[in-house]
Amino acid sequence: MYQVTKMISFSYGHRLLNYDGKCKYLHGHNGIAEITLETEKLDERGIAVDFSEIKNVVGKFIWENMDHKMLLKKGDPVIEQLKKINEPYYLMEESPTAENIAKMIFNFTKEKGFPVISVKLWETESSFAIYSEVRK
Repeated sequence: MYQVTKMISFSYGHRLLNYDGKCKYLHGHNGIAEITLETEKLDERGIAVDFSEIKNVVGKFIWENMDHKMLLKKGDPVIEQLKKINEPYYLMEESPTAENIAKMIFNFTKEKGFPVISVKLWETESSFAIYSEVRK
């Protein structure tokens, strides 16, 4: 088996509703998504998956939808205020935790046909969450 990992850096803000701690307030992170892919064979170039292809597809998704935006759960009352002052945001079905952001990136990567096995989202230099599916 071959594995490749592409790291994509981005900055985002969020807050956690129904949370009793500092993260209930709007705040930001300089995050890094580590997207790990796995394949049994290399292509005719000797490459498992081209890093630039991951960057051009998954990186583009991250930069267009999440970079320098507030990631918020749908229904968050602050959305109306952000709309009024024309601030960018991205709405999620689930709470914008590191775990759910990793899952969202994983699902997008999988939907685009990449052989993704895990996504690790570094929220800080010492804290990360990983999402992967059970493999058969």
